[in-house]
Amino acid sequence: MTKSELIARLAARYPQLVAKDADYAVKTILDAMAQSLSEGHRIEIRGFGSFSLSKRPPRIGRNPKSGERVLVPEKRVPHFKAGKELRERVDGPLDSAASTG
Repeated sequence: MTKSELIARLAARYPQLVAKDADYAVKTILDAMAQSLSEGHRIEIRGFGSFSLSKRPPRIGRNPKSGERVLVPEKRVPHFKAGKELRERVDGPLDSAASTG
């Protein structure tokens, strides 16, 4: 599902919500989540999952073109862990997943 599809589904589910408002709501939520992660905070959405940051240590890499060794600096990468309810829903029977989606 893309962001546009999520906005369309939200607007269809709540007819009183104008598509422009649904777009604004989705963008606001995603921006808030990105900002929170960039500040090093953990995000937990009960029943869905949690987002956190993992650190990748610095390492020696290799330039594929020249073969030269290069230092790859430490970096933070986002990590998502699915919650129990989401894992159970995804792992459930295919016919129930199709009817709710």
